[in-house]
Parts: sequence; structure tokens; C-alpha cells
Amino acid sequence: MSKTTPKPEKAAFSSLLPIFAFIKPYKWMVVAALAALLVTAGVNLSLGQGVKFVIDHGFIAGSQAQLQQAVLVLIGLISLLAVGTFSRFYLMSWIGERVSNDIRKAVFNRIVTLHPSYFEENRSGELMSRLTTDTTLLQSIIGSSFSMALRSALMLVGGLVMLLVTNLKLTLVVIACVPLVLVPMMVFGKKVRKLASSSQDAIADISTYAGEIIQNIKVVQSYSHEAQEQHAFALETEKAFSVAKSRIKQRSFLIAAVIFLTFSAISAMLWVGGSDVLAGTMTGGELGAFVFYAIMVAMSVATVAEVYGELQRAAGAAARLLELLAVKSEIENPITSQDDKLLVNTNSPAIELENISFNYPSRPDVSALNKISLTIEQGKTVAIVGPSGAGKTTLFELLQRFYDPANGAIKFNDVNIKDLSLNTLRGKMGMVAQNPILFSSDVMHNIRYGNPNATDEQVYAAAKHAHADEFIKQLPQGYNSFLGEQGVRLSGGQKQRIVLARAILKDPEILLLDEATSALDAQSEHHVQAALEHLMQNRTTLIIAHRLATVKHADVIVVMKNGEIKATGSHQQLLVSSPLYQRLCELQFNKN
Repeated sequence: MSKTTPKPEKAAFSSLLPIFAFIKPYKWMVVAALAALLVTAGVNLSLGQGVKFVIDHGFIAGSQAQLQQAVLVLIGLISLLAVGTFSRFYLMSWIGERVSNDIRKAVFNRIVTLHPSYFEENRSGELMSRLTTDTTLLQSIIGSSFSMALRSALMLVGGLVMLLVTNLKLTLVVIACVPLVLVPMMVFGKKVRKLASSSQDAIADISTYAGEIIQNIKVVQSYSHEAQEQHAFALETEKAFSVAKSRIKQRSFLIAAVIFLTFSAISAMLWVGGSDVLAGTMTGGELGAFVFYAIMVAMSVATVAEVYGELQRAAGAAARLLELLAVKSEIENPITSQDDKLLVNTNSPAIELENISFNYPSRPDVSALNKISLTIEQGKTVAIVGPSGAGKTTLFELLQRFYDPANGAIKFNDVNIKDLSLNTLRGKMGMVAQNPILFSSDVMHNIRYGNPNATDEQVYAAAKHAHADEFIKQLPQGYNSFLGEQGVRLSGGQKQRIVLARAILKDPEILLLDEATSALDAQSEHHVQAALEHLMQNRTTLIIAHRLATVKHADVIVVMKNGEIKATGSHQQLLVSSPLYQRLCELQFNKN
């Protein structure tokens, strides 16, 4: 994924505004939180008057009864403050968690619908970092920092008002110092935002690197590269630490400068106010209340300065998440689908390729398929052979509409696949790849992935047809056995039979087999081949294969090279008419 370029400050904060769309559904929770916020702010501001009352009517007046009354009022206000603080904190934290989860779901929902070429250009580890790290940062901002910013803003405004009410001259001293506080906020805040974006990118790099090494740990260990990878990972973490260190230093400067300037202003105010008390122009209670409000204003400014840095970080995170949400898939459902026509055209060819040409987006100058035309009849088995890079797998990806051809059309049951909904089209096809893909779950989940509504009995039947039931029952928990990441606890042949059981359970009209037995030993191939024969019955099957035993019995064999169809026919016909097929037989099929 391309690095996020720093944006102007105004644009950075404006990127937070769309996040409020996720808050809108919970407006009543927000209203309740704001009400609690107003109550706590009001109580906080009232405490200053309580301090004034205690000093002037309790201490200075020397009345025990008035002191007791003042303290009881103060305790009552503090109790109300505690209840209000609990409500505010709980409600804002709830909103933060809820909105964070909603954003995470929205981003994930967008990611899983994007076209495959998007993932050729963007690293999965970085996308995962956006999905986890950035959404967690937003949760902290919405649930905590945003609440602190609102509370501090209210306390700042309310405190200034109370300062004016208490003593105008001292208030002017405080206000005169405000510009001195705002300057470092603007200077250091901008630097914090830029470094925050770089820090998030560095974390994404770490996640990507670690994920790749862990996923390929056997390769790392087989080449004894543990020490090299440890060193390389240490360099990545040091880069992230270096960026984070610069960000923390700038934030520390920001907070320290604000605190120093703020409390310096309070010290100046205390000197002026103390002189007035000594001169008899103001009471001790007024000075006490003024100091209380001044400290409140100072703490509010310090909090706003701290939250300002957090908001800068959040702006970068929000921009990256919104960028993901704004990505449009190049493969989309038609506005009006023609799914109903599939029920009518049952006698038409199963698949028709009409003058198809295609280049991968990541390799625009290389032709993957060039003017391919082919008709596949219902119920036929078609084998596709050719050297590596001929375009065989690309053909399968176009059939499932992972990509759209640049030219030409693909028809399924006489309906252009672009006019079919993606769920309908892909629901009619079942893919069994050379490298079986299993999920980090149990056997039952992996097989039932082919049909989530299948009963346990249907899962068992599919496993038996796939010649998988016997070894599954020998697993520690049988069908409930956890298979580990990518099915690491199974052999290659066992993984392939689990995937075949999944395809059997799906019961597709079109079966796509991409070298499903090429990586298996003889015994595993025997089981898989037997399962394939059951799966291929009464359905249209396309096979990419290098094994003569699979190819020679196909109804039609298509010979491809350099993205073009060079010949079609039966095994015997091609042995006579196609030199390329003859050479493939000699090199790849072990012809006797």
C-alpha cells in the first residue's frame, strides 16, 4: 500500500468529519453523554464558589456552623461530580468501542469485496494494520480523547467566564498569556501529525514483515535464516522506534511548553492577586476562588494541548481508513442482473469464450490471453494443457470473474457473465486448486464452507465421497479437530481431500480443477483421483493438468501457449496434429 502523504493541517482535521457518520446512529447515547458532560462541567465550576464560601464564611468569619454548612455543600457537589463523571466516562467509552467496531466492520466488508488486482498492489500486512491499529486509535480518540477535549473546552470557556466574574484585572493577566500558549500548540502540533503518520506506516511495515516470516517459517528454518531474520526484524523495529521517538519528543515539547507557560501565568496572577489581598482591595475567598478557576483553566489548556496531538494522529488514521472505504471494486454486480435467464437456457453451451484478450493490471505490457475463443458443451470434460505462463490459470480467474477481459465476452449458459450477479455466477462454479486453502478452524467448518447450510450428515457424506472420512475419524477430535493455520496438521493429500469434500458439498454446475493432483504422492493421488471421478460425474469440468492419465480421457483437450489456443481435439487427434502437444506428452506426461 502506498505511503500516506502528509496533508495540509486543515485537510487532516477535515478527514475526521466523515467519522461522525458512524456516530450518528447512536445520537441518543451521545446526547446522554453530553448531558453528563454539562453536569460535571457545571459542578466543577460551582466548586470554585464553594471554595470562596468556605474561606470567607467559614475560615475568615470564624463560624463553625457556617463552615460545616459550606463543607456539606461542597461534599454534595463532589458526590454529584462523581456520578456525572461515571456516566460521562461510561457513555463515551461505550460510544468509542461501538463506533470503532462499526468502522472495523465497514472496512473489512469493503476489503473482502475488492477486486483481486487491488491485493496485487497493496500488501495484506499493511491492510491488516489499518484494520486493527488505526481503528484502535480512533476508538481511543472517540471514547476518551474526544470526551476529554469537550470537557476541557467547556471548562476552559466556563473557567474564563468565572474568572471575569470573580476579578476582571486578574483575568486580563491570564488572557494576555493565552497567545503564548497557542503558539507552541500550532508549531509542535503540526510536527506531531506528520510524525504520527510516519509512525503508523512504520508499524504497518513491522506487521507485514513479521506476518510474512511467520507464514513461511518452515522455509526460514530450513535455510537456517533465523539469525538473519531476527536481525532484519530488529532493524524494522528500530526504524519504527526512531520515528516514534521523534514523535514523542515533539509531543513532550508541546505539553511541557504549554504547562510551563500556563503555570507561569498563574504565578504572575498570584503575585498580582496577593498584592491586592494585602492592599485590601479583594478578599481571601475571591483570591482562592480565582486561583481555583485559574488552575482549572490551566489544566484545561494543558489537556487540550495533549488531546491536540492525539487528534493529529487520529486525523492520519481516519484518512487511511476512509481511503480504504472509498476504494471502488473494479468487479461489481450489474445494476440489473439476468440471473433468471439461467433457468431457461439449459440446452445452450455451458461456457462460451468469444475473442477474449486480457492483461493483468500489474503487468499491463504483457498479454496474458490473446483473442481466445472456445465453446464448452454441457456435461463435457475439457482439459487445458500448455507450458507455464500459457494463460491456463488466468482463464479460470476470468471464468469466476476475478478479472474482466479487456476485449471479448464470456457467456455462461448463453448469458454474459457481466450480466449475472457475482454470487450467482460463483455459486455455479467450484474451484479445486493445486495448493489447497484451509482455514484456521476445525474440519467441520472447512468442509461446510462449501455450503454453510449443510447438515452434519451431508458433511459426512461429502467427506466419504472425497475419501477423507477415514483419516478424519482418526484425528484427535474427529470432525471437530482443529487443523491449525493453513491446515498445517494435515499432509498435502489430506488437505486436498478436505478441499474436495468442500467442493462436493457445494455441488457446482461447473467444476474447475487447477492441477489438483500434481503435487501429490502416488497413494494420495489415487484417493484424490477417485474422489475427482465422483465429483466430475454429470457436470461440466475444466481441468488444468500435467498428468497424462487425467488428460487422455477428457472429451476435449485445449493446447495453449503464450496466451493463445494452439490446438483443440482429443488425445489421439492431438498426438497426430499438434507438435506442441506431442512435446508436452514427452516432457510432462511420461508417455510410454
